[in-house]
Amino acid sequence: LAGLWTVFTLGGVGSKPTPQLEQCSPLANQSLLLLLVVFFYFFISDSTAFSSSNPHAFQINFNSLYTALCEQQKSDQATLLLYMLLHQNSNVRTYVLARTDIENLV
Repeated sequence: LAGLWTVFTLGGVGSKPTPQLEQCSPLANQSLLLLLVVFFYFFISDSTAFSSSNPHAFQINFNSLYTALCEQQKSDQATLLLYMLLHQNSNVRTYVLARTDIENLV
């Protein structure tokens, strides 16, 4: 629990959020860190939690996610989230590859 609190308050063990992300919104920064914690929790733990009978229990707007990631591309946290989503989620990967403005992300 202490390690989780450190992630929420400092942006990770011994690191601080980038000034660009911190200027954007403290709530946005905390939300991004929460997404990373949740993602890594399920990535490390048993993945059978995602294989439920209702595969559409969680919905996300890929356009909003893509736009937010493009705006925060210099943030280490946003880059890590993008990396994990591209490698672990085929729907996100397909959406990003289908975009005609992928140079905004790269």
